[in-house]
Order: sequence, then structure tokens, then C-alpha cells
Amino acid sequence: MSTGPGADSAPAHNPYDTHDNTTRNRTFSSLKVRNYRLFFTGAIVSNTGTWMARITQDWLVLSLTGSAAAVGITTALQFLPMLLFGLYGGVIADRYPKRRLLLLSQGALGLCGLALAVLTLSGHVQVWHVYLIAFLLGMVTVVDTPARQSFVSELVGPAQLRNAVSLNSANFQSARLVGPAVAGLLIASIGSGWAFLVNGLSFLAPLTALLLMRTGELHKVERAPRGKGQLREGLRYVAGRPELIWPIALVGFIGTFGFNFPIWLTAFADGVFHVGPGTYGFLNTLMAVGSLAGALLSARRGTSRLRLLVGAAMAFGVLEIAAALSPAFWLFALLLVPIGMLGLTVNVTANSSVQMATDPVMRGRVMSLYMMVFVGGTPLGAPLLGWITDTYGARVGFATGGAVSLAAAVVIGLVLARVGGLRLKVDLRRGHPHVRFVQREELATAA
Repeated sequence: MSTGPGADSAPAHNPYDTHDNTTRNRTFSSLKVRNYRLFFTGAIVSNTGTWMARITQDWLVLSLTGSAAAVGITTALQFLPMLLFGLYGGVIADRYPKRRLLLLSQGALGLCGLALAVLTLSGHVQVWHVYLIAFLLGMVTVVDTPARQSFVSELVGPAQLRNAVSLNSANFQSARLVGPAVAGLLIASIGSGWAFLVNGLSFLAPLTALLLMRTGELHKVERAPRGKGQLREGLRYVAGRPELIWPIALVGFIGTFGFNFPIWLTAFADGVFHVGPGTYGFLNTLMAVGSLAGALLSARRGTSRLRLLVGAAMAFGVLEIAAALSPAFWLFALLLVPIGMLGLTVNVTANSSVQMATDPVMRGRVMSLYMMVFVGGTPLGAPLLGWITDTYGARVGFATGGAVSLAAAVVIGLVLARVGGLRLKVDLRRGHPHVRFVQREELATAA
């Protein structure tokens, strides 16, 4: 059942939610579910390894080529399959048992990590090897991502879905606190290959968790039958619902242009502030601190308001521009914390509101579209912003991403306001909100 559109719309409605506000606002309530605890525990191990591999991969490519654009190409290749085949991954996720799909995809991700470890430790790694494995990782995530996103509802049920989505993000960001720091130490002390090896082995944890789950305790979700036109059906479903299409469009712009941190942080660390891999890992850790705070705050909230999504996206763009212009390292580093918090708030708010407004039988296809737009735009944005960063400097590249994110948030916020029957009200009286959205009727009455 869908919600009413609008920048100040009601919370994303969950028709199955019979919990009161106190229950919904318990930050860790989803962890009471045994299957979700297993999922959460396995994920934090593999997520830590994944963050180690991401940081190591970016630094390895920069070391092999000396080019921020090459880092952008690597990132683009990893997300290109999602752009090309993401919707088909959603059809597969809706059609087949998600636990079985995840056993296959998580095993394949682990093998990719081990392959890169062998190449690096043997001293034979070349940049094309990294490109190829990045592309293979992307092919696996085409199925893994929508299956993992939609599997959460089978683990916890509709009543705990928003909390579980937020805790998944907190899980990912907690791993981001540890992974980059450990990767920086390993790169500086014994080399990149060991970080890749740890990543490959880390996937044993989610595989074990999936095998230990009690399948009888999973919440049954109707699977889509075989048939023609399922991809088009998913697109029509989203196109007819403003509360789905506009949040997806907003995260698409921000994912494409505002989330290119591998390019910018390597460029700032190497070319602007002239620091080593240890400090580069520290910058990623600072972003993770903010992201973790944003995830935990999201887990405490029981609602997903579109006005929060738009406001956080605007602030995210403004702070990226401010960070790009920062004259001192300490100021740049400090701004990464709220940037991480706001970026995570945008992602969790959009993700949970879209999932809650989607019928369960369509969730795999809708979430594949969400992820295709969110991360699938990276193959377009990463090389472009990598080229801008190489040509005009890291500051211009970072500011460009922030400016596009800010413009998209403003435009989509105005569109949502118009669709939802809202108008911008300016009130200069003391003690009143100076600028806010109100219903047309309220504005007419005030006039």
C-alpha cells in the first residue's frame, strides 16, 4: 500500500505494523530475531573485509597508475553490471529463494577476493587484473544486492523492517570504522595482498550464518511466478507511484555524483595534503564515524519522512562544497563526519521508505531498480568526476559532486512539494519557522 506523496508527506505506511511507537523506536529491536542476529553477525565480518578490500583496491590502482581517473574506472567497472543488468537481478530475486541465492553469491564474492589476493601476493598483479575482478564482483552483486536487500523482510517481518534496514546500515558503517584503519596498517607494513586475503576469507562468516538459519522461522513471502513482462511490470509499478520514483531519482543523482569518495579522498590524501595510506584510511574512518551515527539515529526513528530525505540531501551537498574549499587538513577531516552522517541518512531514509511503500511480491524488482539507480550511475559519474579531478584538481571535482547533489535535492524537493499539494511559506515573525512547506489550504487561510 503506497503513501501519499509530497515533501512533507506522512510517514511511509506499513499496513502490517501493529507495534507501538515505543517498540518501533528501540534501536536494536530487530536483533531479538535469531535469524536476523545470525545475518547481522555474518555481515559485520564480511563487511569489514569488504571495506579493507575497497581501500586497498583504490590505493593499489593509484600506486600502479598514479591516476585518479584510473581509480574512477575501477569503481565504474565494479558498478557497471548493476547499471546494465540490475533489473534482471531483481526479477531473479523475486523468482527464486533468496537464502539459496545468497549462498551462491556470497561464495562467489569470497572467491573473487581470494583471486585478487593470490595475484597480489605472487607479485603478478597488473591494473587490468584489478579491472577484471572489479567487473566480476559487479556481476555477482547484480543478484546479491536485491536478494540481500529484500531478504531482510523475510528475516524480521514487516513490523521490524525499518529498524532492520537501519541496523544493516549501522553494521556496514561499523565495519567501515575498522576496515580502512586495518587496511592502512596492512598496506604500510606487509603489503596489499594480505588485506585481499582477509577479505576473501571473511565471506565464510555469512555463509555459515545462512546455513545455521532456521528456515521454518522465515517470514513467507509470495514469489513471483515465471512469466513474460515481469521487468516491464516492475517499471510500470514504480512509474505510477510518486512516493517511489522521486526518492529513487534523488538517490540516483547523489549516488552518481555525490558518492565518489574513493576518487576524492585518494586525490586529497595524495595530491592536496600529501599524506600516506595510513592517513587515507583515517579519512575513511572519519566518514564512517558520521555514517554510523546517522545509521543509529535512523534506527531510533519510527518513520521515514520525505522532507527529512530532501533536507538531508540539501545539507549533504552544501557540506561537500564546504569540504572541497577547506584550506586546512583538520577542517577537511572534520567535515567528513557530518558528510558521512547526512549521506547515510539520505540512503537509509530513501531505502526504508521505498521498501515500506512496496508490495512484497514486487520488492525484489523495486529494490533492484533502487540499487541500479543508486550505484549503477557510478559508471557514468566516476570516470567523469575522475577526469574533472585529474584535469582541474581535487577541490573542483569534490565541489562539482556537491553542487550537483544540492541542485538535485532542491529541484526534486520542489517537485515533491508540488505533487503533494504543498507551497513554500515564508514567515518573518519572531518565534516562527521562517521557511517551511505547508498545504495549499493552510496558505490560503493564512492569506
